[in-house]
Amino acid sequence: MEKQEIRTFGRRHGKKLSARQNILLENILPTIQPYDLPINTGLIMEIGFGAGEHLREISREKPGKIIIGAEPFINGVASLLSAITDENNSIRSEYKNIRIFADDVRKFLRDTDSKFEQIWVLHPDPWPKARHEKRRLLNADFLTLLSKHLTRNGEIIIGTDHWEYFDWVINQTKKTPLKISLTDLDTIHTRYQEKNKAGTKNPKYMILKN
Repeated sequence: MEKQEIRTFGRRHGKKLSARQNILLENILPTIQPYDLPINTGLIMEIGFGAGEHLREISREKPGKIIIGAEPFINGVASLLSAITDENNSIRSEYKNIRIFADDVRKFLRDTDSKFEQIWVLHPDPWPKARHEKRRLLNADFLTLLSKHLTRNGEIIIGTDHWEYFDWVINQTKKTPLKISLTDLDTIHTRYQEKNKAGTKNPKYMILKN
């Protein structure tokens, strides 16, 4: 049976990349793609890591874990590669546990049996216009897919400063096997949190478990 093509919304490219970033994409990215992963070992993944600030923080805090970042926006991937490599374009020792999937995460999940102890989704695009609601990533089907890739005590951590989107995700979660708990994780900081286009006071967070 032929695999259905996955459509990714949002930009794939932004401003022109530097010469160094192009070198990193060509030479370093292929060496740290998430292939041949352990199936039953708890991995950690961040979906839509932006420029990778939080992903790098997890990598430093948990050097014994494989940290996978999935991001289709190539400029974000290039920014992360720039941050985790030294002047010789070699990966810095504290980031050798990072793997990058530079495409839509659904393609990766479709082809892996790996299980994750944590899946982070911070500040996904809320697509606030009603006509764009179908573009929202965290719908019931996608959350159900994520639930199948959790370890026994694994968790999905979601954060957004768009409160209407937060409530929408809660309603979507009710259509899945996942259980919801609300939490406060105000120590997390990313450039998207700093932008806070929704103009709310603080981001809201939830943790989902099977």
